[in-house]
Amino acid sequence: MTKRLDLAHENDIEVVASPMTLIEAFDSRAIEKRWDWALSRVDVPPLDKDQAREARRLLAIAGLHGHKYAIDAVVAVVARRQRGDVTVFTSDMDDFCQLLPDHIVIQKV
Repeated sequence: MTKRLDLAHENDIEVVASPMTLIEAFDSRAIEKRWDWALSRVDVPPLDKDQAREARRLLAIAGLHGHKYAIDAVVAVVARRQRGDVTVFTSDMDDFCQLLPDHIVIQKV
C-alpha cells in the first residue's frame, strides 16, 4: 500500500479511506512515524449517524448483517459519496459486489 500511496500522491490522485479501514489496517509492528506518514496521504471523511443509517440500509438490501460486514458497509458508504472515478481496493470482492453499484470499480489486492 505504501507504493500505491506514493504513486497516488505523485499523480495527484485523491485517496479516501474510512476511519474504520485505517484502524483495521493498523499493524502494531509499524512505527508511529510511518503510520502518520500514511495518514498524511489519505483523506478521511467524518462519519456520523447519516452514514451509519446508510450503511445499515446497504446491509439490509444485500441481506447481510453483523460485524463481519460492518466495515465493508462503511467503506461502501464512503465510496458511494465520492465524485468522479472511484476504485475500492479490497481482499473481499464478494461483499463489495453486493454493496456497491456497477460504476464503482472493485479491485482485488
